[in-house]
Amino acid sequence: MKLPQVLMVALSAALAGGGALAGGAAFAQPMQIAPEVARPPADIPAKPKAKAATKKAEKPPLKKSIVEPAKPAPTAPPPTAFAPETAPIAPFTAPERPQPAPAGAPPANAQITPANNLRTSALQPPTATAQGDVAYGAYQRGYYLEAFNEATRRAADGDPVAMTLLGDLYSNGYGIPKDDKKALAWFQLAADRNEKQAIFALAMAKFSGRGAAKDLAEAAALLDRAAKLGHVAASYNLALLYLEGHEVRQDIARAAALLRVAADAGSPEAQYALATLYKEGNGVAKDPVEAARLLAAATRAGNTAAEVEYAIALFNGTGVAKDETAAAALFRKAALKGSTVAQNRLARILATGRGTPADPIGAVKWHTIAKAGGETDIFLENYMQKIKDTDRAAGENAARLWLAHARPNS
Repeated sequence: MKLPQVLMVALSAALAGGGALAGGAAFAQPMQIAPEVARPPADIPAKPKAKAATKKAEKPPLKKSIVEPAKPAPTAPPPTAFAPETAPIAPFTAPERPQPAPAGAPPANAQITPANNLRTSALQPPTATAQGDVAYGAYQRGYYLEAFNEATRRAADGDPVAMTLLGDLYSNGYGIPKDDKKALAWFQLAADRNEKQAIFALAMAKFSGRGAAKDLAEAAALLDRAAKLGHVAASYNLALLYLEGHEVRQDIARAAALLRVAADAGSPEAQYALATLYKEGNGVAKDPVEAARLLAAATRAGNTAAEVEYAIALFNGTGVAKDETAAAALFRKAALKGSTVAQNRLARILATGRGTPADPIGAVKWHTIAKAGGETDIFLENYMQKIKDTDRAAGENAARLWLAHARPNS
């Protein structure tokens, strides 16, 4: 079954750098793998000795709408929960629905690595006591040594959440030397106790071969196990495997079911992917209204690919009330974030004055920027030949400035 190109791009990008997934024997339900039980590294004390300091090139038809369905650009795939090889193998590479936090605790969606561009979410303990989770709280505030000492104490008593936290600290080198092998040892101990975030971390390590031998079949089985325990990113990632038939038998309906679980839990990536299936009628009954609803949800979460698709739906009135003004605003938002499709559509509406006042200089600017990103458009090329030379020159100059200064917000 032919899949929407955008989901194929997502899967290939998800596994970039890790080689193609092995073909051959496939299975409908991945086997449950029980790896040998790991032990804490010998040089980690069971109890802390002392408390440490805390700190395309065809002319587009122009009939009822100037906005066409988006053609996903290979260079800009939709977000994916799969972590690149250079990213931490910790179980926090995609957002989980936040759990209730104790009064006074830091926000559950605090970024653990503010300097990078990965979408991350902090460790969520399965339960919260009235006093809160000391190790988790210290971790969120950046007091990694305090988190390490408290987690070490609790891990010695068999706490799988603390073991997972130790794995994350070692995986990222937060407050302690980075050590993938020690990270995996702690993740394995927690996974043996059925901790879903640790199981997910092991799956990602097996996909990338980081800290352990690459094993794609085992990675898929671990994703299946974590998904059954309710891990949102695991459900999304496993759905991508079912879409393409990698390490599991291709099953679009199963993929849609997994995406539904993740989408209902609030994953914007899953909402966008599921919307694509509803839009095409792939694995589910075609439903433009449901597709638009899911795109709207992912748009509210800031998913750029969803913003573009939802803007197209709004402009054409597909599955949602037609609103060219709202569509124009969304196109501009996504264009400023670097989407070449949005830049192209914004140029079209600025050229025609639909949803926003006509602006030939702006139309030339955004068409030139989109063209630099590989998005061609014969209509806009012809349009540029019909406007004033001064407007064309001004638009091209604005585009050069924008491209030279990393997309200024103008």
